[in-house]
Amino acid sequence: MVVKSINIDTQTKATQAEISPNLAVDLLKEGNERFVKNEVFQRDLHQQVKDTATGQYPFASILSCIDSRIPTEVIFDQGIGDIFNARVAGNFINEDILGSLEFACMLAGSKTIVVMGHTSCGAVKGACDKAELGNLTQMLGKIQPAVDSTTTEPGEARDSSNIDFVNRVAVKNVHHNINLLRKMSPVLKQMENAGQISVVGAMYDVNSGVVEFLD
Repeated sequence: MVVKSINIDTQTKATQAEISPNLAVDLLKEGNERFVKNEVFQRDLHQQVKDTATGQYPFASILSCIDSRIPTEVIFDQGIGDIFNARVAGNFINEDILGSLEFACMLAGSKTIVVMGHTSCGAVKGACDKAELGNLTQMLGKIQPAVDSTTTEPGEARDSSNIDFVNRVAVKNVHHNINLLRKMSPVLKQMENAGQISVVGAMYDVNSGVVEFLD
């Protein structure tokens, strides 16, 4: 791994205030590009622990899957105190997630929300296969609208044996949950309409490490 010599300071209230919603997304894009190129910034993480002990000023909030292959700070090349993380299998919206994101944006100053799915998602595969197992059954039901609304060609498999279908469902699930966020949280919708935050979708490729931001 190539570590760039520049040492990145911890986010402060002042630096957070200077970041616009568009810039927040650009910072994440630039961080992922560094990660993919294996040219990450040098950070004194122990110093950042000390710096954030009395307060935090993250510039972005990421709703992503619990999948172990997607350590969010790592793939966006961010440090301690830079981003909020909300993680659940299938990266779906519920009241607890919404409350967490409302805290992150309204009270703690985060400038963007990224709803991020990923390729080869196990939760999406389970939903495609209509898997049933304890509490997993109810959880996968939240992904079912994306499964049902993803079209296929005649004869094309609609289960986990068709990885292209799985990945298309994952993209559809991102868009579905962005729509739910705007519908279920007047707080976040108002902030987005006022230009205080941006809400964007993204997909992480587990093969390449690339994050693609969606329209």
